[in-house]
Amino acid sequence: MANTYTQIHIQAVFAVQNRQSLISEEWKDQLYRYITGIIQQNGHKLLQINGMPDHIHLLFGMRPIQSLSELMKQVKQDSSKWINLNKLSTGKFSWQEGYGAFSYSKSQVPRVIQYIQNQQVHHKKQSFAEEFHSMLKTHEIEFDERFIFKSIDA
Repeated sequence: MANTYTQIHIQAVFAVQNRQSLISEEWKDQLYRYITGIIQQNGHKLLQINGMPDHIHLLFGMRPIQSLSELMKQVKQDSSKWINLNKLSTGKFSWQEGYGAFSYSKSQVPRVIQYIQNQQVHHKKQSFAEEFHSMLKTHEIEFDERFIFKSIDA
């Protein structure tokens, strides 16, 4: 789009179905590269990716050529398909429905990058559920507890 100037930084967070610890240390870097490719192929710029065996954090510069919901749908759909086709997880792999998305100013980007890089250290002190609730509250996002981490068995 000519004459369109934006600076949109989004941190997206999403979990493995039922928050199972299925992302293996052995193939997580391949997964991160695959997701990076999806983000880049859609014209966005991945700034940082990291996570834990049960969830992932992405920080990217988003161009206004696609909706966030469409991008997240594609990232989750394509990456779970890739995991299953390559038989990287025992059983069928899928991501939890939904995601968290939080916007940041350019001055906050270095802090968010560092936060994402330090997931392993951070989660020694705080669970993913506690982290996600904290992010929702910090960003003043209203939520219904019944729909946070809803199990497919429920």
